[in-house]
Amino acid sequence: MTYDLLITQATVATMQPDGLPYGLIRDASIGITDGLISYVGPNDPALSAAIERDVGGRLVTPALIDCHTHIVFGGTRIGEFEDRLAGKSYADLAAEGGGIVSTVGATRAATDIALFDGAAERMGWMLRSGVGTIEIKSGYGLNHRDELRILRTARQLGHVGPQRVVTSLLAAHAVPPEHRDDPDHYVAEICQELIPQVVEEGLADSVDAFCEGIAFSNAQVREVFTAAQEAGLPVRLHADQLTDGQGAALAAEFGALSADHLEHANEEGLRAMGRAGTIAVLIPGASVFLDEANLPNIQAMRRFGVPMAVSTDLNPGTSPLASLQAAMWLATARFRLTPEESLAGTTRNAAAALGLADTGTIQPGLRADLALWATTDPAALAYWLGAPLCEAVWIAGVSAYEAGNDD
Repeated sequence: MTYDLLITQATVATMQPDGLPYGLIRDASIGITDGLISYVGPNDPALSAAIERDVGGRLVTPALIDCHTHIVFGGTRIGEFEDRLAGKSYADLAAEGGGIVSTVGATRAATDIALFDGAAERMGWMLRSGVGTIEIKSGYGLNHRDELRILRTARQLGHVGPQRVVTSLLAAHAVPPEHRDDPDHYVAEICQELIPQVVEEGLADSVDAFCEGIAFSNAQVREVFTAAQEAGLPVRLHADQLTDGQGAALAAEFGALSADHLEHANEEGLRAMGRAGTIAVLIPGASVFLDEANLPNIQAMRRFGVPMAVSTDLNPGTSPLASLQAAMWLATARFRLTPEESLAGTTRNAAAALGLADTGTIQPGLRADLALWATTDPAALAYWLGAPLCEAVWIAGVSAYEAGNDD
């Protein structure tokens, strides 16, 4: 059999849930044809390809998937970061015009080119840590014009590549300043105007919301989710991050693709997620950055069969974390995931959180989204913090990154 690309002498973590740790195959080859995996199995001298790559026993995994990011925004919150370390509270900063309001203002003021260039730079950081697919949310526009601008920018980033981009409408991220006294009016705008236009333009793959006392109530989220599902879009939820707002149960009720954060989720909500097949997206970067006392109930998630994904939540205010490999380390160190759970959380479970069935594992018929690592042990990806382990990334069988060749 002749392939377009043949990767040989590899240690392959297929991440197929077949009972073998990591779905591991040693002394293996991967054959790629027309951007898809055609073969994965033992090395065979009869195999050939137009391009062959002997990786000398090093590890190949699915390219990582960052399933929760907010990378299209204007400005930064570096000054606010310094002020918090100097003793100012979040309430103090918010009263001075800081917090999400400052990012909204900077995003609204930014040019389209500035939004694109800033996000493209962040995507480059993520590519170098092995990320082949990125979910990008809106949520820093909080009005019709700028929510659409963010989603159009995200779509453009996906079109020019190399990474695959999945988008989420998160207009229900916070109540905008101009609607502070009438948030229900803003919710109505999302449901009646923004969601229909997003669907018409094909700008979003899902609809997200932030269910929290400082954001939107269960009743308001229900309105947004009902409108989304009537328009044919799946839903996701920022749930139970700061308080137990019954967000996990709400996500399960709507059959959400994922419920994210979950530091305060109760066991009944997690049980409901297990029954619904809703993925728990864990966000260790925000947990550390905000120094949260509560941690997600990992034992309950395991007990109720809730698949766990891991993400950076890359954003300027609460998780300025640009390495998914570092997020894997944090997920093991802070949340006590196993290294295998952490890698599953950035591959097959992250794919499920985005509703993607064609990536996340290495098996014939799926996209050839692959990452090569300077190790033979998959546990090393959650062990080394800050080590530049990623040597190469292929996306749909095409070389997207080679270490030492960033030009």
